[in-house]
Amino acid sequence: MSPPAAVVAASGGGGGGGQQPRQQQQGGFGQSITGIIRIAVFWYFASKFFFPKKPADPSHLISNLFQKGEPLDMWLYLSEHQRFNDFGNESSLVWHETNIPYATWGPESTRTLSLNYHPSDALKNNGSLYAHVFFARSGYPPDPNDPEYQPQAAFGRTHPVVEYLPKSRSDKRKSLIGNSKDAEGSEPVAMVADDAEADSKDDGPVEWISYWKPNITINLVEDFTQYGHNAVPPNVSPYLNIDPSNGNYYPTIFFNEFWLLRDKLIAINETVTELLLNLEVGPISMMKWQLFLQIDQSFQIHRSYGSMLEGEADELKRVFLEGNPYLLVITMVVSLLHSVFDFLAFKNDIQFWNKNKSMEGLSAKSVVVSFLCQLIVFLYLLDNETSWMILASSGIGCCIEFWKIGKAMHIEVDRSGKIPMLRFRDRDSYASNKTKEYDDIAMKYLSYVLFLLVACFSIYSLMYERHKSWYSWILSSLTSCVYMFGFIMMCPQLFINYKLKSVAHLPWRQMTYKFLNTIIDDLFAFVIKMPTLHRLSVFRDDLIFLIYLYQRWVYPVDKKRINEFGFGGEDDQASGSTDITTADEDDKKTN
Repeated sequence: MSPPAAVVAASGGGGGGGQQPRQQQQGGFGQSITGIIRIAVFWYFASKFFFPKKPADPSHLISNLFQKGEPLDMWLYLSEHQRFNDFGNESSLVWHETNIPYATWGPESTRTLSLNYHPSDALKNNGSLYAHVFFARSGYPPDPNDPEYQPQAAFGRTHPVVEYLPKSRSDKRKSLIGNSKDAEGSEPVAMVADDAEADSKDDGPVEWISYWKPNITINLVEDFTQYGHNAVPPNVSPYLNIDPSNGNYYPTIFFNEFWLLRDKLIAINETVTELLLNLEVGPISMMKWQLFLQIDQSFQIHRSYGSMLEGEADELKRVFLEGNPYLLVITMVVSLLHSVFDFLAFKNDIQFWNKNKSMEGLSAKSVVVSFLCQLIVFLYLLDNETSWMILASSGIGCCIEFWKIGKAMHIEVDRSGKIPMLRFRDRDSYASNKTKEYDDIAMKYLSYVLFLLVACFSIYSLMYERHKSWYSWILSSLTSCVYMFGFIMMCPQLFINYKLKSVAHLPWRQMTYKFLNTIIDDLFAFVIKMPTLHRLSVFRDDLIFLIYLYQRWVYPVDKKRINEFGFGGEDDQASGSTDITTADEDDKKTN
């Protein structure tokens, strides 16, 4: 093993970020934020308040072997062996600090160091490397073979510096037109074992790659709690280091990787000659330590239930690292309302189509196209092995969109042929007036633009992007077009409103909730890291909704127009006057 080459000026041991090459939805991301934080906070306070401490005999209590503010010396060794006892090897010692006050906050409590490490040939070939950190009271050695060694005066812990992750699944993709440049292998991306295990079922053994952790943050937990024997909280006991001679515990060493995100991990191979390593040692409070543990555990719970994809946890951490603090607080507060608006929009949408009795003024073709778009997205998610929760949500959305077609058109089963076929027939309220004519005109010219955009993007994707198969290319191209150009499907309704000079037939409650959710998505666009084109695409729906609002302001309410419940204003007035006339006649007969 080669010793460190250079010692650079100290810097903090922060983290970086890693993300999966998948598009994320802002609404689902906001729900993940609130759900994760809610679980973490509940878990922490539940462990505090719902496990009452029973009075215990003081002789049966265990306590910390060290006192607050006691000076400590620290040694950090790097070794390719998991067990370390070579304290005399000076080349393994990379960092030594003295007189670090334990569990106090101040300039002397936090120490940092940056160095360049030269990996050995074994490490370049998927070898292992471990960081062995030892603390001891000032003046005492950490080596058990030293004559001055005291067992209760020294403690330590081992942590891997190298992490193994499966090779990226992106290698399965290829250029469908045989472009040699695109056919070359892409650089592996850090992935998780769950996705790799799924790949291994189809592609055989999984290739694992070693990644270098550029940041090592060592925290000493401020914990002076007196625990009863066999009464240590379950969230603390796995990390407690008990002295077997008297039953008391050493200070807890916590290797803090909460802010170490995956895109900062460095792949190790034969070409790597030097690796940067940022080291930091400092205190951490009991509450902050437990909060980090509970949040990480909540991430694992969400991933196990399929409500969070790998990489979303890093994106959430990136929001806290790189986002504006004030904007972040506003976003978290507003995100709590996002799920409420989603539910209200869904409720009013179902209510509108369930009670709708007339298609006059409504675009039936937009309903059909909306179902096709939802179906394309569902097939794309199914092809990319998305989590079952997202698939279920998309599948339910497909069923609802198909149900809307049944409310907008007549669906009949044609059994005249060998295979039963579905036939769609326009409703009389839609075909017997100008609505169908205007809808056909709008879709005719809109289809020209849409087909041109789809064809251009599909050709670009075929030439410059890699795909697993022709089927994946078709789905990917169609889904990308839905993702980028789906907003123009609302344009036929704008044209119908313009020709009819009325907007009384629209479901304004549902549109209002959707508009509020669009504003929330705009807010997420400023906070979450995303491509520039996607950031601009978030604001496209705003323009359409603003045009809707302008039309509502320009066109006066038409009492003759049938509303969303199949009734008009004059019908209500006529029925009211009829009731009054009937009542007057009854009064005359009585008199």
